[in-house]
Amino acid sequence: MDDSAAALMVSALAYYNLVNITIRNRINKKRPRRWWMTQIHLSRTSLSMQSQLGELIAEPSGEFKKFTRMSTTDFEFLLNKISPLISKQDTQLPKAVPTRMRLAITLRYLATGDSLSLHVLFKVSPQLISTIVPEVCKALNQVLRKEIQIPSSAEEWLEIEKGFSSKFPRAIGAIDGKHIVLTCPQNSGSEYFNYKKSFSIVLMALVDSKYNFIFADIGGQGKISDGGIFRHTLLWEMISSNTLNLPASHPLPGSNVDIPYVFLSNGAFALHPNIMKPYPGNHDRDSPERMFNKKTIWITRSRREYIWNIVIKVSNI
Repeated sequence: MDDSAAALMVSALAYYNLVNITIRNRINKKRPRRWWMTQIHLSRTSLSMQSQLGELIAEPSGEFKKFTRMSTTDFEFLLNKISPLISKQDTQLPKAVPTRMRLAITLRYLATGDSLSLHVLFKVSPQLISTIVPEVCKALNQVLRKEIQIPSSAEEWLEIEKGFSSKFPRAIGAIDGKHIVLTCPQNSGSEYFNYKKSFSIVLMALVDSKYNFIFADIGGQGKISDGGIFRHTLLWEMISSNTLNLPASHPLPGSNVDIPYVFLSNGAFALHPNIMKPYPGNHDRDSPERMFNKKTIWITRSRREYIWNIVIKVSNI
């Protein structure tokens, strides 16, 4: 073996040894201990969190309403209702997140979906936020579910009918659905893929003449039509089984034909004795069908657009 070949072999072996030693040193090197809590979270105290939220509430420019999408009065109303359900005991380290802060974090997360800014602002880890939000949502659902109730007596339905009677006698509510866009759930295929080429779930609602929700159903798959989703709701089940305690049909003034009480809907819903929809197709300008459609569509659309605009503005859905 000549000198050049020997030198090359020695260099290769030396390089191998160097790499081998470097790898072994990396393997044997003691890894730095992970923080149980980062310094930003260790500095969190109940007083510091309450102070931050207090400053936000006291801000005269309305920043609190922008932050939580509700007034301080509504915030305190919710807080009083759910505090017993979401309060936590302090531990030695760290201090528990106060109930007021838990509600504020949840409302902000529901409005934006952003946990990173909340993590920095309130010194609460994303992992803890992912625990807080479901707990508070469960509590909100528990205390507020009775705020939206289907009328249980004929007298209550007649009270709702008074709001519609000047425009559409016998109407006792307007039905519609709203698509809420979401990220495609894992392994869901095309179940939530809607006609607008996006993924969504559907909020199906019944509102009265004052734009109050009196029934809501959430979670229908976006690929299903409003009418199809409606047929899987509790409201439809009660309509079809005649268990809504609706007032008995009776004639309108000047007529001897019994007219039932009806829910107003659009063309996506199936016709039913208690569900009114517009006549399908095009009709002559002054025809009775055209006039009827104009009135039903105007009432349902005005309620629908107004209530959905409120929901979208508040919830950013």
